[in-house]
Amino acid sequence: MQRRLFIKSGSLALAGLGAGLAWSCGPAATSDTESSEEMSEEKSHAHPALGLACFTLPRSLDKDFAGTLREIAAAGYAEIELFGPYAYSTLAAQEAWKIGAGSMGLRGSGYYGLSPKEVRSLLDENGLRAPSIHIELDSLQENMGAIAEAAQIVGHEKVGIAMLPAPMRMNLDGYKRSADIFNEVGAAAQKEGLQFFYHNHGYGHQELEGAIPFDLLLERTDPELVKMQLDIFWFTAAGADPIRYLQEHPKRFVSLHVKDMLELRRFEGDGGSPEEWMSLFPFLTDVGAGVLPLQDILCAAQEAGVQHYFLEKDLTQEPIQAIQTAYAHLSRLDWSCGNSSS
Repeated sequence: MQRRLFIKSGSLALAGLGAGLAWSCGPAATSDTESSEEMSEEKSHAHPALGLACFTLPRSLDKDFAGTLREIAAAGYAEIELFGPYAYSTLAAQEAWKIGAGSMGLRGSGYYGLSPKEVRSLLDENGLRAPSIHIELDSLQENMGAIAEAAQIVGHEKVGIAMLPAPMRMNLDGYKRSADIFNEVGAAAQKEGLQFFYHNHGYGHQELEGAIPFDLLLERTDPELVKMQLDIFWFTAAGADPIRYLQEHPKRFVSLHVKDMLELRRFEGDGGSPEEWMSLFPFLTDVGAGVLPLQDILCAAQEAGVQHYFLEKDLTQEPIQAIQTAYAHLSRLDWSCGNSSS
């Protein structure tokens, strides 16, 4: 069951932003002219292609999928991360979504009634890519072939789950079994040319039966088969240090959900209940308007080999303003991280 179905009316899980990145941190070309030097300086500080997680504006996508993609591209984003269920999701996932979505005033998800070819056409028209998707664990277990077929058309490269179902995290044995399942799903995805990843939602960072569950998942899963997606907000809420995890596990985190926190807050418990998540929603703020050390985190992410940076501000009431504000702030950061040549 995907994370949105755990959340009651008026609340939702926060996921982060990101964008695919492909840039060089090598020495900038030299020139005898001032204009060439300025161009080299700008290039060395250029930001990666930023991306947007679509749960930031699900109502806009419901009303006008094609028009919303145009708005996303116009704001400067180059990538999007879609959320399920999809037509190829299990029936159980689709039925569960209808119940959960209705409580939040939502209808559509995934491709919003369009075919993979139609979605790819709209992406191409707007200069967008959709390299990453969130999908349900049972769909990955049962329908990997159909997922891969659509992924090849639309351009998905990474398929992941946004939340570990509650029954699988009740005790340490549940996490151990989850690690085994992740390895199995990761192997099946790899055979189809896809990369599986896990998005942590904030739980699993408190000691459970003598171990830290998230660390156990890192240790018991194959780093080539199972990657991670780091959500800055939820890691912080759990008391986990994003920078430390990125530094200690290079190449393990394939993408980031970039968010900001109005003021530093922690879960009252282990972060495993919807009530705890809901209590922190008021502290989710526009990127750049909060207290999180985004510059340091993003530089650590670059050094750790993070490939995609997805912005997400779940169900924000003013999504276009939020994504424009975030893009402007991220564009002003020094993405050279001290690696530009003098």
